[in-house]
Amino acid sequence: MIYHHLFNKFKNRQVETAIIGAGHFGTAVVTQQLSTPNVAVHIVADISLENARAAFIKTGISENLIVYSKDAREAEKLIKDGKYVYTDDPMIIMDIPSIEVVCEGTGVPEASAKYSLEAIKSKKHVVSISKEMDSVVGPILKRKAKEYGVVYTPVDGDQPALLMALVEWAKLIGLTVISAGKARDGEFILDEKNNTVSIKADGITVHEDYVVHILDEDIKYFNKIPEGQSDEYIKKRAELLKGLPNAGAFDLCEMVIVANAIGFKPSCPELTQASLRITELPIAYCTRETNGIYPVTGVIDVHTNLRREDESGMGGGVYMVVKCDNAYSNYILATKGQIPNYDLSTVVIYRPYHLCGVEVATSILSAAFLGVDTGTLEYIPSFDLAKRAERDIMKGELLGNDHDLKLKALILPASKKSHTSPVPGHMITGNRAVRDIKYGEIIDYSMIEDMSGSVLWKLRHEQEETFNLN
Repeated sequence: MIYHHLFNKFKNRQVETAIIGAGHFGTAVVTQQLSTPNVAVHIVADISLENARAAFIKTGISENLIVYSKDAREAEKLIKDGKYVYTDDPMIIMDIPSIEVVCEGTGVPEASAKYSLEAIKSKKHVVSISKEMDSVVGPILKRKAKEYGVVYTPVDGDQPALLMALVEWAKLIGLTVISAGKARDGEFILDEKNNTVSIKADGITVHEDYVVHILDEDIKYFNKIPEGQSDEYIKKRAELLKGLPNAGAFDLCEMVIVANAIGFKPSCPELTQASLRITELPIAYCTRETNGIYPVTGVIDVHTNLRREDESGMGGGVYMVVKCDNAYSNYILATKGQIPNYDLSTVVIYRPYHLCGVEVATSILSAAFLGVDTGTLEYIPSFDLAKRAERDIMKGELLGNDHDLKLKALILPASKKSHTSPVPGHMITGNRAVRDIKYGEIIDYSMIEDMSGSVLWKLRHEQEETFNLN
């Protein structure tokens, strides 16, 4: 790490940062501030005043220093006086001169687009926490930020930015990246004594405990994948574990962002979603010439980590399967601590954690001190998250976000708006069906309300024109 060299000359300067959206992630940015001397968060905005105020309480801020305001001038004075402001009007942040960085984390696509655009126009850097909005219009917001002389950046601490950084490092040192992706937060726990595989509720992505029982004759499929049998074992495990929840739309949403940032392609529209041990990633998630499942390199994917109770997990972390093109270099790569496949031709390099809001200081300070984002140089909208009906949907029904079980996610090539083109998944959020939609149909523009007057839809139109989507 070279952050201490890059930031050292700014060591006595604090970056005033605003949080919009006091959810799980945004709150962690607030609570970490007392441990990051260069970052100060004196204002939090949320439609729930209770949540906004609670973020400061959880930080350990004295209650007599926490004050409500919805006036920009008043809020600026309160901040200068050392107070901590909570509000239900995020727009006042745009008129507070001392705020340099806005962390946008509402998770509501239209609100996220509105606040991010206004922050950029107010010449404030934007740290994008809301993957929902970023997956739809992130590239055009990055382009606009550059035009206004500010930074639009993905957020360190969430999987997309962490995976971008991992791949960037690999390319910098000359590794060939065969595949890259993330582990789901939830993990499949193998109990060989009782012939079960289970997943625990985490209150975020998995809401109840699940257990499946494996027959004696099938338990062999949970041994380490034998050389050359990746396809068979992945398929058989999927069949045996179909009673367990697999990747959600939010997982695919994050991988759309990464695919567009690093120029990789999804393994298939729904991603492979294999159940794999860490040690099996270099065996299965590599090319066919090394007995893996992919026909080419440069693949984005997702897996569920499979492990025993006493084995280490992935913690929703990120990974890449790599190789060196030089034989001697590859020998070093495969024999100095990384986990290889059978013939030592590929290895997995992984980061078994993502610390959500705890890690955001690197994105905040890179933007404010260096004027750079912690993403990639290019951000090209090549792919979109799309949604397919998982049951018949009636005219007038409200369509939800990535947790709406009547919709299933898939990743498709990005396209320009037309009557029959798929709608980017988070332009559907909060919309209604204007006609009956049958099970299995991909949601297109003819099926939902036209919201062309909204900020999100306007930005999307501008993105399609700017990047010449077909």
